[in-house]
Amino acid sequence: MLNVTIADYGVGNLHSLRRALERCGANVEVTSDMRKVTEAECIAFPGVGAFDKVMESILPEKDDILDRLRSGIPCLGICIGMQILMDGSDEGRLPGLGFINGRVERLKAKQIPQMGWNTVMSDDPMFDGIDNRFFYFTHSYYGNPTERSAIKGYCEYEGIDYPIFFRKGNFVGSQFHPEKSSRSGMRFLENFIQFAEGAL
Repeated sequence: MLNVTIADYGVGNLHSLRRALERCGANVEVTSDMRKVTEAECIAFPGVGAFDKVMESILPEKDDILDRLRSGIPCLGICIGMQILMDGSDEGRLPGLGFINGRVERLKAKQIPQMGWNTVMSDDPMFDGIDNRFFYFTHSYYGNPTERSAIKGYCEYEGIDYPIFFRKGNFVGSQFHPEKSSRSGMRFLENFIQFAEGAL
């Protein structure tokens, strides 16, 4: 059974992600001790919070977390938990982890935030077995890597295609919330757990 450690940034409700991962067969621990995150078998950075607030919690262990990511620890980042892997964000002033080169930018749209269901366009194996590609979004910012090879999926919003799914090494990052995306989201998490188990 895969052991997943969810980083608790001190904001938001982590119950839905924990419950979803457990339903998919993982053993889950939630911790606000970032030292435990650096020692995890598999990391999950959840998708609730503001960029600077999240980074304030992570910065004391930033270098060790980055070392683990570079060494190939399986990791899932959701929404803000994906955005913090980049160099920085227009939302805040603190640096990100810098695992993926690029910045987080504000959506170039009239209606912000994007809130609700949208179609994910990706042929990545993480979507194997998912016929319904509708996933739940709620965000005003998006990751825009200069490291274009990390972009593995897009969605269209107000006529513009935005990158919303990312892979680098054993890191998987989504702008959408799989834990809020019904059956499609559960299959996505099952695929991630299978991937993470194979990466250990």
